[in-house]
Amino acid sequence: MSRSPLDDGRLRARLAAGEPTLGTFVGLASPVTAEVCAAAGADWLLLDLEHGAGGEEQVRTTVPVAASYGVPTVVRVESAARIRIGRALDLGVAGIMLPRLDTAAEVREAIRHLRYPPAGDRGVATYNRACRFGLDPAALDREGEILGVVQIESVSALDEVEAIAALDGVDVLFVGPRDLSHDLGVPGEFGAPVYREALERVRKAAADHGKACGLLVPDGQAAAAVRAEGWTFVAIGSDSTLLAAALSSALDRARA
Repeated sequence: MSRSPLDDGRLRARLAAGEPTLGTFVGLASPVTAEVCAAAGADWLLLDLEHGAGGEEQVRTTVPVAASYGVPTVVRVESAARIRIGRALDLGVAGIMLPRLDTAAEVREAIRHLRYPPAGDRGVATYNRACRFGLDPAALDREGEILGVVQIESVSALDEVEAIAALDGVDVLFVGPRDLSHDLGVPGEFGAPVYREALERVRKAAADHGKACGLLVPDGQAAAAVRAEGWTFVAIGSDSTLLAAALSSALDRARA
């Protein structure tokens, strides 16, 4: 096969093998910023369409820019709507992150949108990037290459985390720290016992079902700590927060 911006399931295979990976959220709606993050050595980029500044048009540019450095792109969709997931998949993303799903039944339905019939209800077309613009129609038979990332960010989802982890097509359980801590009644208190217990429950559910576990952390030191705990899909901040922190730190030192 000739060179391609497609991940061809490599990220999913790495995580299934238990390999720890590090990435960052991309939300500034700039392909140049995405390229900088890829050039810096991230294992993957998480293009955020839920809270980021851009929309689906960013998927079209981010996937090939990041892939030029060998870095796959996962997209957090703004909702679990079939059409939103399908459009991102057709643009050749390595995986989909699903936010704000509270039950195993909701996750089961959303995961169907990642697969073609009869296993799912993803729309079938071959003239897109995912099928190399008609040159690789056999890609329709390789839907198992897509990484499915489900966020655990509510008490309701936490209550069903074991059932969610057991679902075929769920590859990563990913904790949104702010959302989960708020729903637990300890907003931003990441050392609170109830929050730490929730993290351990997610991590154990993932391990018990052979799935990866993911977490968003602010910096490299925190990433090293959670990697030591067994988290394997670790996001270090975002393009905007890392830029803001770096410049703020530099200005403080310059003005001291």
